[in-house]
Amino acid sequence: MEIRATRREGYTHDLVIGEHSLVADEPPSRGGDDQGPTPTAMLAGSLAACVAITVEMYADRKGWELGELAVSIEVEGSLIKGDAVFEVILHLPGGLTEEQTQRITTIAGKCPVHKAIARQTPVTISNRVGD
Repeated sequence: MEIRATRREGYTHDLVIGEHSLVADEPPSRGGDDQGPTPTAMLAGSLAACVAITVEMYADRKGWELGELAVSIEVEGSLIKGDAVFEVILHLPGGLTEEQTQRITTIAGKCPVHKAIARQTPVTISNRVGD
């Protein structure tokens, strides 16, 4: 899978992810035009979406009704400084047993984005001049 970020102007970049398009930017306080979420916010959003989908897939397999499941991410510290901590908050519906709630909490930690962040997935950088 290739994901491409192409500069629009300033810090605003168009992202193409498969057949989908997004915009990333920085807020004016950091020199951007606030045309889209910051890369850090997108990372937190990816974590929230991945946890929600992972939990929903598990609940579907078990036949559990989650109704209006929501996942919030609170970020303490800074990715730039290297001291960021992500807190995943599951907003579960009432009516689940304690065992179901505990199992869902465990499964939430098994989403691929959580695993990648937690183990600090290696990233390599290469150049393709003229591409």
